[in-house]
Amino acid sequence: MENAAIRSMSDKICERYHTDIFEGSILIQDGKILEVSPRIELPQSADCMKIDVNHHLVMPGLIEAHCHMGITEEKKGQEGDDCNETVHPVTPMLRAIDAINTMDAAFADAVRAGITSANIGPGSANVVGGQFAVVKTSGRRIDDLILRFPSAMKVAFGENPKVNYAGMNTSPVTRMAIAGMLREELVNARQYLEKRDQDNADQNLHYEAWRPVFEKKIPLKAHVHRVDDIFTAIRIAKEFDLNMTLDHCSEGHLIAEEILESGFPAIVGPDLATRNKIEVQNAAFKTAGILARAGVTVSVTTDHPVSLIESLPLCVGLSVKHGLSMEDGFRAMTINAARICGVSDRIGSIEPGKDADIAVFDGNPMEVFTNTLMTIIDGKIVYRREEADQSL
Repeated sequence: MENAAIRSMSDKICERYHTDIFEGSILIQDGKILEVSPRIELPQSADCMKIDVNHHLVMPGLIEAHCHMGITEEKKGQEGDDCNETVHPVTPMLRAIDAINTMDAAFADAVRAGITSANIGPGSANVVGGQFAVVKTSGRRIDDLILRFPSAMKVAFGENPKVNYAGMNTSPVTRMAIAGMLREELVNARQYLEKRDQDNADQNLHYEAWRPVFEKKIPLKAHVHRVDDIFTAIRIAKEFDLNMTLDHCSEGHLIAEEILESGFPAIVGPDLATRNKIEVQNAAFKTAGILARAGVTVSVTTDHPVSLIESLPLCVGLSVKHGLSMEDGFRAMTINAARICGVSDRIGSIEPGKDADIAVFDGNPMEVFTNTLMTIIDGKIVYRREEADQSL
């Protein structure tokens, strides 16, 4: 099957979320989507396979836009926790791909939930945490799963850096210090890049990591919950003319128009978690809907392992329950997530030329009793429900 063209038939294909195709077909070859149409004539070749999914929902593979699976491993304590390098507050040279363990159970859970890609990276204990990576969710060697690296540079505002460095007799212990340290780092990085480009100075991995940020190839990925932290993040990104995503954005519903004006997208959540910090006291499932109605590009995150990765479609469903439109709910975990992560040329919708990452459900995945029937990544079936049931 790995070298075969896969044909899938369904009564609804979510293509770009503008067109519902009933009794439709998707033609796949060599891991890519070749054609999407109500009716496709299958090639008469020995290596051609037809998959009839019996009038179920076929849609793009789901995308988690912000999580830590494989870096903070489940049930492994400190031995499996590589999320935060809590000895220095500024560590841009750290790379997610050097810490992601694809054997973490969360990867299999993601596949069973129809999640085919995830944006994975360091946590928020440091002012600058390091580089994220968008990876596929099925495979053993991380190098073979990379969809985009680096995909973002993690920066954090608010409680987490303050709490981590309190008592260490070092900065930061205030929001002023967090902002000041980030601005100083950005000034130093910009000066380094300008000098290196002019006279080919010796490479410094610490500052070289900032190159794709200043070239606007990747955004700052800002951990922000409170209104004041959101505004500080926007202020700094505008000062240095950088792109940014507003991750968590727990009080974003209070300043939706200002976020829209910034032009930055929001990755909302995790709302399926306790309000265990002061800065998340106003976290609510209504935030995604309020931001989307204002015109902000919105995705939803589980922030795994804060909420389990397989709860992504349920988190989106709860956002729909609290005001996010159904269409925006589907977008939040597919094409919007792909655009925010910078990979919409590869994934996020079902259309010719894109990776054949597809999920098949027996109903709306945002509903709790819906089952994932099949998950396809790069044209290969990596999960079938009936096969999973037989193995139990």
